Amino acid sequence: MTRRLRISLAIAAVLAAVAVYRIATSFVAYTADAYVQSDLVAVAPEVTGRITGVHVAINQDVAAGDLLATIDPVPFQLEADQRRAEIEEARAQIAADEDTVASAEAALAAAIAAETYARQTNTRMSTLAAAQDAPRADVEKAQDALTRAGAAVEAARAAIARAQATQAMHQAAQARAVAALATAEWKLGRTRLTAPATGSIVNLTVRAGDTARANEPLIGIIDARAWRIVANFKQSFIRSFQPGDTARVWLDSQPWHLHRARVEGVSRGISRDPSADRLLPYVSPTTDWIRLQRRFPVTLTLVDPPDDLKLYMGADARVLILP
Repeated sequence: MTRRLRISLAIAAVLAAVAVYRIATSFVAYTADAYVQSDLVAVAPEVTGRITGVHVAINQDVAAGDLLATIDPVPFQLEADQRRAEIEEARAQIAADEDTVASAEAALAAAIAAETYARQTNTRMSTLAAAQDAPRADVEKAQDALTRAGAAVEAARAAIARAQATQAMHQAAQARAVAALATAEWKLGRTRLTAPATGSIVNLTVRAGDTARANEPLIGIIDARAWRIVANFKQSFIRSFQPGDTARVWLDSQPWHLHRARVEGVSRGISRDPSADRLLPYVSPTTDWIRLQRRFPVTLTLVDPPDDLKLYMGADARVLILP
């Protein structure tokens, strides 16, 4: 066999292999760049306080609503008691204000009656004086009485206004105390941390005596109802994937078993910058220093998994899809 023939046969073999690969990948899409994923629920307290009890252990399974930890409720109970006392104080002040307003209104009625009498007396004395049947001193005395009665009416109205303003101020204080009590009771209710989802406790490091800080994650739960497989497929494959397509999944945590899965969707975008915002997933384009074609995440869910199947978040997987 000549050297030229051997070279020709080698080139033909390479071309045939490429052709076979192209044909095969038209019917079979495979990736070993896949992993098991779920939702990590970060349980954070909504109040700051000392932890008095931790009621779960690491790797323990919990159901939604199970008690996870307890924060010392005493400071929050004392605050709620104080707010209740403020409400009672404001209520007593409002009751006293109502009596004051009622007294002021009665004083106004009396002042108006006195003014009416003084006006009538002044009119009568003016008539008599015009007929020279009453001395001038009596007329002046009647006018003075009318002036003083009018001033008494104005003073009574001012007293009512002041009493009503004081009552409004105490009513506002009562409203603030009611709102403060609601806040205190809300805080008191947040001293019991419960599981927001069914799942497994992971990386538990909190202990009784630690300080829980509001809005800082304290306990992690892997959601048992959000398991999925994320497989990164080359961009040349994804155009043929459709939601509902059937796939086969190999789990490295349970080798030698193929599980049926269903395609749920294909990501419509990836980040090309690893330091960019994580709203877009970043898929590394290299492995072992080899430059790869861009890959896009494809989300799959297992179909009728065995009851005894245990999934582990982050575990490796391999996925085969027949487009």
